[in-house]
Amino acid sequence: MDKMWAGRFLKALDKEADDFNSSIHFDCRMYRQDIRGSLAHAKMLEKCGILSTEDAALIQKGLNEILQDLDNGALQFDMDAEDIHMFIEAELTKRIGDAGKRLHTARSRNDQVAVDIRMYLRDEAAEIRSLLLALIGAVLEKAEQYSGAIMPGYTHLQRAQPIYFGQQLLAYCMMFLRDLGRLEDAVKRMNFSPLGSCALAGTSYPIDRAYTASLLGFDGVTMNSIDGVSDRDFCAELLSVFSIVMMHLSRFSEEIILWSSFEFRFIELDDSFTTGSSIMPQKKNPDMAELVRGKTGRVYGDLTALLTALKGLPLAYNKDMQEDKEAVFDAVDTVKKCLKVFAPMIATMKALPANMKKAAQTGFINATDVADYLVGNGMPFRAAYKISGQLVAECIEKDTVLEALPLETYLSFSELFGPDVYGFINIEACAEKRNSAGGTGKESMKTQIEYVKNCLADEK
Repeated sequence: MDKMWAGRFLKALDKEADDFNSSIHFDCRMYRQDIRGSLAHAKMLEKCGILSTEDAALIQKGLNEILQDLDNGALQFDMDAEDIHMFIEAELTKRIGDAGKRLHTARSRNDQVAVDIRMYLRDEAAEIRSLLLALIGAVLEKAEQYSGAIMPGYTHLQRAQPIYFGQQLLAYCMMFLRDLGRLEDAVKRMNFSPLGSCALAGTSYPIDRAYTASLLGFDGVTMNSIDGVSDRDFCAELLSVFSIVMMHLSRFSEEIILWSSFEFRFIELDDSFTTGSSIMPQKKNPDMAELVRGKTGRVYGDLTALLTALKGLPLAYNKDMQEDKEAVFDAVDTVKKCLKVFAPMIATMKALPANMKKAAQTGFINATDVADYLVGNGMPFRAAYKISGQLVAECIEKDTVLEALPLETYLSFSELFGPDVYGFINIEACAEKRNSAGGTGKESMKTQIEYVKNCLADEK
């Protein structure tokens, strides 16, 4: 295929250099966005009297036929083409003649690719948004189902205080809701059309950029033509959002991996989301969670690669910016795959409340409540804290738990103890009374559940 820019050159491009320069093998996935952008551009050129009605009609018909043929497989991408833009323009010219050559009036590949990637990411972000909503819904359902399942809460991976499993799951709902907000904010900032910026300086043709932007669903136009073609902030911002999504998925995966081990046995993953061993028949491995945890580093790498490619570029467009797409495409694909497997994995997950409660009954996780009991009877917290720690040491020495210590032992440490201490430090009571805003108590959890439900309702 002849290069569109070949007029200036006396020699053909070296074959290795041509392959190195070409992006058709990865940017071909943007063909729908490229054609949509070209349809809008042609309509604007006609409106502004730059393109005749006859040529505009031919271009529209030709582009729609190309789109249909690519969608149904009747037309294959020419991998000798330099990029998706040149492939579609060459195919259009082949089909409709000189009218196809007029499409690129008042446009450059610089603003063309900039508008394509914005539309592509806007489309993909909408799908990722839907996947995030589905995941939040699945986690919320489990949080409601297990809102009364007592388990030990952890700090430093050490048993800390009794909580409800529903509360632990609701924490992830809050994380994913923030991710949703970040995603929507990023799309809002991205949704401005660079089309009409041309190579970098705009154009002398009397175009209507706002009209093209409205046809393509943008909220407006980029205000500076140099920035319009050289900006990839929106790519970096979205990859940052995706990295945080993956970080949250990875933290959740780590807990799932721990909870499903025989050492914990807090949950059981469905067979359809686990694998076995080639030599150990007893194994049930949480491979999906492990892969999500592993793929997190991949998305981090995509963000780092993009930031590194952009960090030293002078204005305006540079060929380095072609390197944005493979990183962006890989991050999009990875996040989508992870979310698609994660939501059903959670939806089919079963908790094992008896094992959770058994774990909660050991580890002295009601020690803070012993101190709170003394504070409630007038002792300063630091003094109460010390006595509570001494009682834990007593339990360890006698191989018992706080609930089983005789009242005489309690009284030997402080006369403020009474028979009601046993009800106060009961594991269920310890969790249930923590109804401060955001706490693990059931009344507080109801508020959190309603909050998540309202957020989901607002998103629909």
